[in-house]
Amino acid sequence: MTQPAKVGAQERIGLVMGGGGARAAFQVGFLRSVARRHPRLRFPILTGVSAGAINTAFLANHEGTLPEAIEDLCGLWNSLTTDKVFRSGPTSLGKSMLRWSTKLMSGGAKVGLPARGMVDTQPLREFLRSALGTPDGRLTGIERNLRAGRLDAVAITTSDYSTGQSVTWFEGGNAATWNRPSRRAEQCQLTVEHVMASSALPIFFPAVQVGNSWHGDGGIRLTAPLSPALHLGARKVMAISTRYEATNVDERPREAQPYPPPAQVMGLLMNSIFLDLLHFDALNLGRINQLIAELPPEQRLGLEEIELLILRPSRDLSKMATKFEPRLPQPYKFLLRGLGSREAKSPDSLSMVLFEPEYVKHLIAAGEEDANRRAAEIDAFLIGERMPTVMQTGFWRI
Repeated sequence: MTQPAKVGAQERIGLVMGGGGARAAFQVGFLRSVARRHPRLRFPILTGVSAGAINTAFLANHEGTLPEAIEDLCGLWNSLTTDKVFRSGPTSLGKSMLRWSTKLMSGGAKVGLPARGMVDTQPLREFLRSALGTPDGRLTGIERNLRAGRLDAVAITTSDYSTGQSVTWFEGGNAATWNRPSRRAEQCQLTVEHVMASSALPIFFPAVQVGNSWHGDGGIRLTAPLSPALHLGARKVMAISTRYEATNVDERPREAQPYPPPAQVMGLLMNSIFLDLLHFDALNLGRINQLIAELPPEQRLGLEEIELLILRPSRDLSKMATKFEPRLPQPYKFLLRGLGSREAKSPDSLSMVLFEPEYVKHLIAAGEEDANRRAAEIDAFLIGERMPTVMQTGFWRI
């Protein structure tokens, strides 16, 4: 075991976890390896979006050490099944499809019940309340961790369907609320409803009412995924993505390709909306760091360099999902196959909703393997050794 990371509150290290649906289990495996190597490590600032909000909320609400919290989080993911995320039986799916068909054929007339998502995610709400130990939905463990000094701040981001804004809900921290074009922040007591809203995949999962507005997946309009952690005071940031980036060789087709099925197009849209912006935000941060470094201190306008480490899969997590597709509940599997999930070159849309134990276990194992592979780099970052900048290493090698 390596030397425990010397990361105290003064280090202001933030952990940023992006989306990816079921692929967020990869983040858990990655953190499991890190926690084993650095059992005394803590992340004072936690931020998450979409499925990463589930991991963020769990860690922020847990009152044990990081290794204890990660092991319990692994237990949560390993116990997950599709039926615990949404109702996938023939009756529930049939009613949902009927509502959508009626809505599409009605010409705007108010007939039948409203169509709110393709599936019913009430099982996920109940599962999270049980796993987080909160019958009323309030994440009271966060407040206790803030008072005890185990946590400085936590933030979860949603998308307001009424205003089109990205809304970051945060608890703790000394920062005032912030407003930027198309995004704002609000201080509040975090609840399961914030987590449900942040992880509500558009169209597929129903929107969630928070306050007077309906909210959905936080990745839709979050153009600067690193910003919540920076606003809350982080000066070192570890960001875990679930997006595999193919090389140029991987991307070039060797033969004529068939017409892309809907599942392939949906997966591409989901990746571009929910996952790609983290990498572009990192590139911008690297450029700003380089500019700051070249300015004399008196001309930096109070800006500081931010140390950033982005961690992402070394292999395509979506392609891993293909062999586990037969384990899905039959009605739901029938629906996905109708969208072309079996013909998709990289079934990204399938991987986001494949909440099956076998796939989850492989994702956790893949996260651990990648963390072990990059252990020296992660250790150097955590113990305070100066890391090369984004621009020096080459952005896509991060």
